[in-house]
Amino acid sequence: MFKNYFNKFWGMFSEDLGIDLGTSNTLICVRKKGIVLNSPSVVAINNKTKELYAVGEKAKAMIGKTPAHIDAIRPLKNGVIADYEVTEKMLRGFYKEINKGSGKLAGPRVLICVPAGVTQVEKRAVIDISTDAGAREAFLIEEPMAAAIGAGIDVFQPEGNLIVDIGGGTTEIGVISLGGIVKTSSLKVAGDRFDNLITEYIRQEHNLLIGYKTAERLKIEIGAVIPLEEELTCEISGRNLITGLPVNITVTSTEIANALEEAGNQIIEEIKSILEKTPPELSSDIKRTGIYLTGGGALLRGLDKKLSNSLKLNVTVVEDPLNAVINGIAKFLGNFNEYKSILMSPENNY
Repeated sequence: MFKNYFNKFWGMFSEDLGIDLGTSNTLICVRKKGIVLNSPSVVAINNKTKELYAVGEKAKAMIGKTPAHIDAIRPLKNGVIADYEVTEKMLRGFYKEINKGSGKLAGPRVLICVPAGVTQVEKRAVIDISTDAGAREAFLIEEPMAAAIGAGIDVFQPEGNLIVDIGGGTTEIGVISLGGIVKTSSLKVAGDRFDNLITEYIRQEHNLLIGYKTAERLKIEIGAVIPLEEELTCEISGRNLITGLPVNITVTSTEIANALEEAGNQIIEEIKSILEKTPPELSSDIKRTGIYLTGGGALLRGLDKKLSNSLKLNVTVVEDPLNAVINGIAKFLGNFNEYKSILMSPENNY
């Protein structure tokens, strides 16, 4: 009881934060203030002193360009923590950035979004790493649920809704009804996999070696999963594998569609697998409501059409798909009593 009074007292002097701790980007929102940080999940570490050199955009700009004593690291892979210490340093850097001049007397209470398929060990790691980085308390919410709330879906209705959230490390698929996730899957085919497929395609078809940032640029500027009515092109630079010299080439959106065909088909097959396991009453709801597409991958040109044609369902790309998860977390923080029953674990109670 004393702990509850203590937490309420200190809660008056600290902010409630929501964190979408993503493989590619970390977004942080503050209750009643909205999104206060949207930064790449990248850290630059001095490998001699082990001190934080840069975080976020500054660290991302260093990828592939660092001297021997600095490592630019992405500490999350496939939606989970791959490097505990570096992730802690990254969160500390983000907390410091958003707390400049705030004069808070206590660490924040934090609600963190994690993939639906994480293990108990991974859940514990996320909570521990956040508290070690300075949070007073940490609580977890599943990514499909947060995305559904952010998409404006009433998750407590006795109605089936199918959410497909394509992030940086994983594609989260969830059937939601009555405030819970009925069926879920976490597929390690998402933004990072798209980048790798693009890199491999350019290497095989053009004998050109490109970096992570160039592949990401191709994905954003001309990325597609089906041939487009109006062909898009993008000029890139890389190292020719035969001559070893830097050269320029022009890549088309049709080439990117060919590169990403495999990934698109894998996502379709995973959705089919979830639909096969879904109770018939919820299946009939999904036939009527269709699929809600969220996450950065939802912005790939033609993806909604490819899914719709293959699955014979309506596919809706939600408004602001990039921020659907963090918007859902922000809505949760603003209406905690309404949503508290959907926290992942019984231990996660205010």
